[in-house]
Amino acid sequence: MLHTVIQLTGLIHWVEAPDNLTEAPYKGVLFVMNGVAAIVAAIGIYRNERTWGWLLGLFIAGSALAAYVMSRTIGLPGLEVDAAWFEPIGILSVLIEVAFVGVAAWALRSPERELPQISKAS
Repeated sequence: MLHTVIQLTGLIHWVEAPDNLTEAPYKGVLFVMNGVAAIVAAIGIYRNERTWGWLLGLFIAGSALAAYVMSRTIGLPGLEVDAAWFEPIGILSVLIEVAFVGVAAWALRSPERELPQISKAS
């Protein structure tokens, strides 16, 4: 189940990639990379790989959150500041990313902590 959370952020970015490719090619490529990396992270999380699964997912969600805030405050290179703070797909993505960052931080907090077990039936 937990691997699905990072997949959702990847799916949102994958779906939004074509629009962003036309806005700024590098931004669209980053959206595609987010989608692909989210799948890789989900595989690692599914396999309970603390070293790369959870850390990759944390990097993906954290960097997406940072880019969202940057795009709406100082702007991204070659783009003006995006004033659409409350665009529904953006808010959904932020909520999912914040949730994932919280769960990942909890899961990674202690090296001795057993990671949440993922049911193979999920």
